[in-house]
Amino acid sequence: MADKPPPSLDDAHKRLFDEGLKIRYEVAGKPYVDRSLLSASFFTKPMQELVTEACWGSVWSRPGLERKQRSLLNIGMLCALNRGAELAVHVRGGVNNGLTEIEIREALLQVSIYVGMPAGLEGFRIAEKVLREIQEEKAHPSHVYSLCLLWITAGMLAMPITHSPSMGAHKASIKAHYYA
Repeated sequence: MADKPPPSLDDAHKRLFDEGLKIRYEVAGKPYVDRSLLSASFFTKPMQELVTEACWGSVWSRPGLERKQRSLLNIGMLCALNRGAELAVHVRGGVNNGLTEIEIREALLQVSIYVGMPAGLEGFRIAEKVLREIQEEKAHPSHVYSLCLLWITAGMLAMPITHSPSMGAHKASIKAHYYA
């Protein structure tokens, strides 16, 4: 087994994880992020840490682009790469970052021309579904909260966290889980 990194490196990882978690919550939404982190297995936990540190903590925290611009870029790239699940997350994140339906639509039209109609059509299907869900959530916010709790609970039951006995129910904090 590899030696434990020096404390200064541990501190750097912690700072990037903390900043990444903050940004990830703000962009993707707490229910989605909590579900992703709490359902991580012993095998997938390092990937969640890397995504939170490198993607969200290092790149999304950089100056030079607004979050709205980063969201628009991600929507285009994920549509072009045919990564539907992540596209859905970033359409929602784009709305959270201030993108309008028109801006999302225009980005997908641009992708359709440069990448191909099948990718564009699939991107439109995914984006429209997410945009409808967001409208429904605004119309019935308490219903959404119940669904989020069910989502998280079901995810935990389907994939229990066996590598961290202290986790218990959703009451334990993400940070405690990831710094354990």
